[in-house]
Amino acid sequence: MAQPQQEQWSGRVAIIIAAVSMAVGTGNIWRFPRVAAEWGGGAFLVAVTVALLIWAIPLLMCEFLMGSRSRLGNIGAFRDFMGRKHTWAGGFMVAVTLGIMFYYSVVAGWCIRYFAVAATGGLTSDATAVAGATTFGQVQWDAFINNPVETVGYHAAAVVFTTFVVFQGIKGGLERVLKVFLVALLAIIVLLAVRAVLLPGSAAGLRFLFVPDWSQLAHSRVWLEAFTQAAWSTGAGWGLMMVYAVYSRKNEEITVNSGIVAFSDVLVGMFAAALVLGTLFAVAPTPDIAQQALDAGHVGLTFIYIVDLIATMPGAWIISPLFFLALALAGVSSFIAMFELATTNLMNFGFMRRNAAVLVGVVAFLFGIPSALSIEFLNNQDWVWGVGLLISGLLTALAILKYGVNRARDEIDASSDIRIGAWFALTVRAIPVVFVVLFGWWIYQSVRDNPETWWNPLVTYSTGTMVLQWGIVLVAVLALNRFFADRVKDGPMTIANNGGASSRGGNDGR
Repeated sequence: MAQPQQEQWSGRVAIIIAAVSMAVGTGNIWRFPRVAAEWGGGAFLVAVTVALLIWAIPLLMCEFLMGSRSRLGNIGAFRDFMGRKHTWAGGFMVAVTLGIMFYYSVVAGWCIRYFAVAATGGLTSDATAVAGATTFGQVQWDAFINNPVETVGYHAAAVVFTTFVVFQGIKGGLERVLKVFLVALLAIIVLLAVRAVLLPGSAAGLRFLFVPDWSQLAHSRVWLEAFTQAAWSTGAGWGLMMVYAVYSRKNEEITVNSGIVAFSDVLVGMFAAALVLGTLFAVAPTPDIAQQALDAGHVGLTFIYIVDLIATMPGAWIISPLFFLALALAGVSSFIAMFELATTNLMNFGFMRRNAAVLVGVVAFLFGIPSALSIEFLNNQDWVWGVGLLISGLLTALAILKYGVNRARDEIDASSDIRIGAWFALTVRAIPVVFVVLFGWWIYQSVRDNPETWWNPLVTYSTGTMVLQWGIVLVAVLALNRFFADRVKDGPMTIANNGGASSRGGNDGR
């Protein structure tokens, strides 16, 4: 029999804050500005809005429904929505998110380290010319990333802090911390964005962001980038919203909450883009340097060029720590959601929360060490499990299609202020098509960029490495399917559909 759900968010505002904190991560600060600037500015924002309506919001609603109705983590939710034979799909989703969690703690550690150094004045002096072969930011980065004591140590700091938060439970841990984190993050981002906009020369950067190049909408790459941003940034398909919904109140609003989460994520991305682009074009010695920063990738933009440019600004002593504090808050907030996902799923197998949190913390630390020691390994994991999120999103849509998309729509409408009508059914049915396009594009890119080695599983960005690692996980979860289905505790859906009997009796007819 299912045990009464003891933990619960204090109210609607609490779960919205938690969900927005989950969605707003480091990608809002370092990926959104680069992609928006490169792919049409305002036109890209239009494309992202469409992507939210077709991919992100429907998937967030699906996840919310699955978590709130089953009152179980991902493995149990997939069992109850798809039937016992498909419990493995929840295991695959958990494995993908854990794959990200194991290196994301390392990235969160980077952000914590840079905040600590900036807060003590270590990023405001001795800056050299940005155009030099070896800059102040590059020296800082090389010294840090090649010091395993620091990389592993700050990784450990992120894990220990998050373990403590999750150990305290939903109200006493996550809710209390995430409220403070989100308010502080938003305040810092808005403050720094306003500061950036007021800098002489920032208008050039803002033109990149807000002046639309409508002709870009005719290019398929803009739409592919927009859908990729929506898929990776909002948390749709990660299973995180599914887990947070487990602790929601009965009949919690689903439609509006999902929309708030998705559009808040983009809004924060826009403020971050105003901050990053405004600062780059105002402070960079030449427009070419600003463009080089945008082309330098996540690490190059955030931990090298931004360090160099902020170090030359008036007030760098306060701007630098605030920027990296915002980055650290975003990173740790998202890491907390991934950590809670693992903890909740363990609790469904009979673990007490505190034991589950400690176990997840130990595993997260150990499995994160390879990424802390090797940025090449981290890049490989980012590639494999980042693209794997598309598969998780597909599995979520398939779960709702098997459950009955019209049935799901009616249940969402029953607890929502806004009726979703035919739009929901159409978009959920369209998700497999969108998946084929996005997934095919990433595979094509891998083959195109590595024509001789795309099949090699030892190459960081190859198709072969994805297939190998996904294959290992798929074989494992399929082999464990019956174990998962039998051992996950009964939720209210399981009991109702079996007339009060154990879920072990079978539920394949759904």
